[in-house]
Amino acid sequence: MNEDEAKAWIADRYGACAVDRLAIFAGMVEQESERQNLISAATIPLIWSRHIVDSAQLLPLASSNFGAWADIGTGAGFPGLVVGAITENEVVLVEPRKRRVEFLQSAIDMLQLRNTTVEWTKAERVRMSAGVISARAVSQIDALLTSTHHLANRDTVWILPKGRNSHEEVAQANRSWHGMFHVEQSVTDPTSFIVIASGIARR
Repeated sequence: MNEDEAKAWIADRYGACAVDRLAIFAGMVEQESERQNLISAATIPLIWSRHIVDSAQLLPLASSNFGAWADIGTGAGFPGLVVGAITENEVVLVEPRKRRVEFLQSAIDMLQLRNTTVEWTKAERVRMSAGVISARAVSQIDALLTSTHHLANRDTVWILPKGRNSHEEVAQANRSWHGMFHVEQSVTDPTSFIVIASGIARR
């Protein structure tokens, strides 16, 4: 998927207004990346495919009435801020690094995202009930379930972008957790996958 295809992917599913809003956000990420290491410099020319569509593709994997979405270790806002920009549901960005929190708040303000908030803390200290929990490049699935299970209710779904080792991570998580694990192919990269977990309980 090239950059034009990525913008068309967003436009087809979420409309021209979403493209305009996300273009502002992409510009903010690129500018801020000169001051702090938000994303790899090599991926800045590919921000629409590598980061924006890679984030937006998670939304259709959630139910339409998922309630609140918690994005753990959101970093530059991927996937959480992108989700907040294309849905009206509540989105909570959880990020322990102060400078990134400051950037995320400025992006929320610039885009006027009334549904999106950011918490300067670690996942273990968050107190909320989340219908969806996402995390991108934060930790392995087993550790992530451990740090976020207190946020879950019986209907919670974890939607986790992963690399080529996703099946191995699922097998490891299955040793400690009951539940349903499903692996989807990413639309942006043939070597990337998305792990969807539901009905999770500790063995």
